Amino acid sequence: MNYHTDNLDDSVILTLYKNMLKPRMVEEKMLILLRQGKISKWFSGIGQEAIAVGVTMALQADEYILPMHRNLGVFTTREIPLYRLFGQWQGKASGFTKGRDRSFHFGTQDYSIVGMISHLGPQLGVADGIALAHKLRNENKVTAVFTGEGGTSEGDFHEALNVASVWQLPVLFCVENNGYGLSTPTTEQYNCKDIADRALGYGMEAHIIDGNNIVEVYTKLSAIADSVRENPRPILLEFKTFRMRGHEEASGTKYVPQELMDTWAAKDPVINFQSFLKDKNLLSEEMEVSIKQAIISEINEHLDIAFNEDLVIADVNIELNDVYKPFEYHAITPNSEKKEQRFIDAISDGLKQSMERHDDLVIMGQDIAEYGGAFKITDGFVEAFGKARVRNTPICESAIVEAGMGLSIAGMKSVVEMQFADFVTSGFNPVVNYLAKSFYRWNQHADVVLRMPCGGGVAAGPFHSQTNEAWFTKTPGLKVVYPAFPYDAKGLLATAINDPNPVLFFEHKALYRSMRQEVPTDYYTLPFGEAAMLRTGSQVTIITYGAAVHWALETLEANAAIEADLIDLRTLQPLDVETIYASVRKTGKAIVYHEDSLFGGIASDISALIMENCFEFLDAPVKRVASMETPIPFAKQLEDQYLPKNRFEHDLKALLEY
Repeated sequence: MNYHTDNLDDSVILTLYKNMLKPRMVEEKMLILLRQGKISKWFSGIGQEAIAVGVTMALQADEYILPMHRNLGVFTTREIPLYRLFGQWQGKASGFTKGRDRSFHFGTQDYSIVGMISHLGPQLGVADGIALAHKLRNENKVTAVFTGEGGTSEGDFHEALNVASVWQLPVLFCVENNGYGLSTPTTEQYNCKDIADRALGYGMEAHIIDGNNIVEVYTKLSAIADSVRENPRPILLEFKTFRMRGHEEASGTKYVPQELMDTWAAKDPVINFQSFLKDKNLLSEEMEVSIKQAIISEINEHLDIAFNEDLVIADVNIELNDVYKPFEYHAITPNSEKKEQRFIDAISDGLKQSMERHDDLVIMGQDIAEYGGAFKITDGFVEAFGKARVRNTPICESAIVEAGMGLSIAGMKSVVEMQFADFVTSGFNPVVNYLAKSFYRWNQHADVVLRMPCGGGVAAGPFHSQTNEAWFTKTPGLKVVYPAFPYDAKGLLATAINDPNPVLFFEHKALYRSMRQEVPTDYYTLPFGEAAMLRTGSQVTIITYGAAVHWALETLEANAAIEADLIDLRTLQPLDVETIYASVRKTGKAIVYHEDSLFGGIASDISALIMENCFEFLDAPVKRVASMETPIPFAKQLEDQYLPKNRFEHDLKALLEY
């Protein structure tokens, strides 16, 4: 192996060696502990240390790195105290996830590291968001994100590279091509000579680097990083290396031909570099022994700290309170000036005033810039705020949700418009597995609002008409808002943007231009978790939200004799259960009414909550009214049959007669 060190100080050369040796020795100790049953799992990076160490040393300390589970060298080179890493792997409180996650599934703002989740792809788009924040703030910074050759088969890889190229983001996409994705060889992962070849299709620069040569990794990455800081752009880097142990220890390496193992064993990055240093008289036997003794001493000292730490104490209140980042709501009351606005105009006004209020707020979505969005909600926003903050996106919902997460990590806010709520399925994974879980896992909030145009009654068929809130109300860590009136929509949107937690903001398309109301002209907020009591009565409690609120009002107006409490929930997570319970205890009967299909809809949970908390007050079973158990159809007569609007009056009267 050739090492070109002429332009490197001896101190840097020795630091490269020490930084590679440390993760190697930590790993060797962890493999012993694994066999002793003192840790539960291990993903070995032995043979790949040069990549993690070289990349990390080439970056500045405050530049973000998004590593994988074989990049221990990133964490040790950033000098994270070993006892914290040991605590993380043992599920102790001194770790970064309070025992809630294992391995390298964590991040830390203190060291500018953002860890992976088991779904490998999302971190690539997160890197885009971090880099976008740097670019918007004119900071000459790069972001490095790791994946393996197997991860390049995921759609997130394509989306992230495409977005980074279109937006010219300063991201170093580091692909560790280590031969196998678990047991699947590269010949079954992709059909091109090199992964770097793909860069041509994205219009970006690429380099192939010997991932076992620490000097080549460090010197090339240093030059590339300097160049990207001066001229922001994404670069695809393919590191040729090999995984010398199993995907994780339990899987072994029996599927690898022995001659291949022998070939790569001869290319060991630590052993080869150590021999080179000795040949150049940069490392003596005494120095080697001293360095290794110091690392062994550090490992043992920090292991003692971790082993002697008490086990995590399970506390219900702590667990529940760590699902969401604390948010202190500040009520901002509007002035007395009002004007009649359509639902769609109130949302547009609220979004615009939030953009004026928050200089760090970025909105992203398909066709939202000059075109103004599919529903023209952002019409004129480019002229007001510029294309840097009002960003047209490629059709890649997953990467854009992830970019929103990256912006939040870098301290910015974002609103992501799903052109239709149905399309969130293309970005479902980062919503429910990244945005929802990050604060609980490692105390990183996701300051992202997803705007979700939804609902039927407009003959848009099965792919543009769903009201899919139940997918998210059951996911801890997400907040779900679903207003029915222009006044509520504007105030709740302002609060959603202020809230540092991820919020799905549902907007019923049929209400956009049909619903009008007097709305304050200036900025104001409304609290989450407070339902609105629209009608009061003693006979029955009607619980609903969205377009169904208006359908319920029409039914009550046509049946003046029915005395009902009509509750508009407004937010579904958090849910105002106290208003529900108080009403049901008064009326003795409850009907839950929504547009979503019946089975698995939120009406089922509300019904169960009422049965569990108000059973002794009930004079009849709780009734649910919802759409049919089919996808939503296109033809009007079929859609009318599907929606619950024509069944509600009958079911309401039947409940009253029970």
